[in-house]
Amino acid sequence: MNNPFARLSAWLGARIADYLTRPLEGYEPATPPNFDALERVLQPGDVVLVEGNTRVASVIKYLTQSTWSHSALYVGPIPGTEDAAGEAHVLVEANVGEGVVTAPLSKYRDSHVRVCRPVAMTQADRRAVVAFMIARIGYAYDTKNVFDLMRYLVPLPIPARFRRRMIALGSGEPTRAICSTLIAQAYQSVRYPILPRVKRPDDDRKVKSDFARAEILHIRHYTLYTPRDFDISPYFAIIKPTIETGFDYKAYAWGEDRPVAIGQG
Repeated sequence: MNNPFARLSAWLGARIADYLTRPLEGYEPATPPNFDALERVLQPGDVVLVEGNTRVASVIKYLTQSTWSHSALYVGPIPGTEDAAGEAHVLVEANVGEGVVTAPLSKYRDSHVRVCRPVAMTQADRRAVVAFMIARIGYAYDTKNVFDLMRYLVPLPIPARFRRRMIALGSGEPTRAICSTLIAQAYQSVRYPILPRVKRPDDDRKVKSDFARAEILHIRHYTLYTPRDFDISPYFAIIKPTIETGFDYKAYAWGEDRPVAIGQG
């Protein structure tokens, strides 16, 4: 890297990335998951949404008006990633400053998470989505593109009509190495919809009436997707581990001896 401007951009980008990814003090997840249940219910191809507790997470949550700031794809145990305790990495995610990396599920043991599962997806397409993500492990986040990082330093508030564009703003690889856009690419590679626009063609003389009433799905460009979109997608089911593993409310242990009436202590 002989270009002085490139060296300066890389240095500045690294400093900004470090600032944005520092955890915020005082964060407590709204509802930490039942980790054992979470481990049992996850399937390859599931999207794991994370609340997040960094500066960049706070900005993304504001821009998307959502609880979720990050997403990872569950791909199952990745050979050769086991740690000293024998836990294998099972997630592929894209992080600011890091690029595309793997992670153990325990990374989010104390985080507020949500599992989103593609409905009716074939096993062949699930394998293709997983393979797409695994093939991109190691893709770098090029911090020389400072413009991509500066979007997260813009003073708030941002007018609502510009918020989604702020997420997609930027150039090239760094934009694609943002968590939700990479996962969106993976799903679009098998033509599985996430949050498509619906267009009803105008009824005219050249189009049969039954076709005129049909809904045509137009898949958005992957850079426009955010973690929130998997949550509100009509094509992804919300999987709640505690329920999926056999919740029995009769066996629930209450913290008090008797119910407390509303308005009392």
